[in-house]
Amino acid sequence: MYTKGIAVVAITRRGVETALKIQQTLEKAGLNSKVYAPKKYNQNGVVPLEAKFGDFTRENYRTLDALVGVMAAGIIIRAVAPLLESKLSDPAVVCVDSTGKFVISLLSGHYGGANELARIIADGIGGTAVITTASEAMGKQSVDELARILHLSIQNPESLVGVNSAIVNGDKLVLVLVGNIDVPLDPISCYEVKKAQNGVEALEIINNYDAGIIITGEPVSIHKFVKPFTILKAKRLVIGLGARKEASIDSIIQAVWTGLKLANVPIANVTSFATVDIKRDSPEMLKAVEQLGKPLEFLSVDALASVNHEDLSPDSKLVQEKIGVGGVCERAALLAAGKNPKLLLKKTKLNGVTVAIAEGEYA
Repeated sequence: MYTKGIAVVAITRRGVETALKIQQTLEKAGLNSKVYAPKKYNQNGVVPLEAKFGDFTRENYRTLDALVGVMAAGIIIRAVAPLLESKLSDPAVVCVDSTGKFVISLLSGHYGGANELARIIADGIGGTAVITTASEAMGKQSVDELARILHLSIQNPESLVGVNSAIVNGDKLVLVLVGNIDVPLDPISCYEVKKAQNGVEALEIINNYDAGIIITGEPVSIHKFVKPFTILKAKRLVIGLGARKEASIDSIIQAVWTGLKLANVPIANVTSFATVDIKRDSPEMLKAVEQLGKPLEFLSVDALASVNHEDLSPDSKLVQEKIGVGGVCERAALLAAGKNPKLLLKKTKLNGVTVAIAEGEYA
């Protein structure tokens, strides 16, 4: 979440003070951000805003995970309105008044993470988070929020209105796990959980309820069906690892747990680990991953060197000289993650171990 970055934009002197407090709060939460403001309010840690806010928004809207505007809500609404596409692709948009009293989730509250971001900011600066999505207001969990928490992709977004309406209205709901899908059940609320061998059986189960959700790793045929249902498809989550020769089992495990915490990913969601094939002879790496309970994939130097992705960090000359490729953990994670991979956690170093986490789609 928020791997492409968070822009915090202020347009007044008081707003800049609040924006810098927001940046400090985000840093404590492990989230990177940049503060932008007009040149006349420039100070350390603030990037000069070269264009009007509307122009800045238009130029950067698709390159950001989140936009935090420290200004009146109307200014933000007018800027983003012409750019809106879908709740599944629009970035999170949060409005904060210049004094930091109210933190309002404006756009992409569930799937885009604006609700969560508003809470983080409000808790950090002493403001009040304003969340207006119906399910949140009633203390219930929407389908898109569940998809975000469990790192699942929504296959039939046109179903969201019907299923979320059923949730808000207190209808009888079921969540069906298809095949060998295994997801952590702790984050799941307000649904009965059932298991099915295939999509046909899953739909038969849903027919006994008012609405349902199917979680699967395989394609499910969508045909005419009376009850509203949403298909959530499991994603591959791969942890890429790199480690110095002297790295211990404990240091590798600690680095993994740190990475999971930073990316807000439960170990239960992880599909596998991946590293360079020269680590086949590392008993520390093998034993650490064995203790973590997931398979480990070894990738050749040539395969890693072939990875070309916009999320990659700059190459390390030292690693390039030692093994013939400029980095291991990010490349390994992206390569093993499947189709359309992206990094949830860029290269993170801890005690001689590097960790990256990538998310991708099953073929």
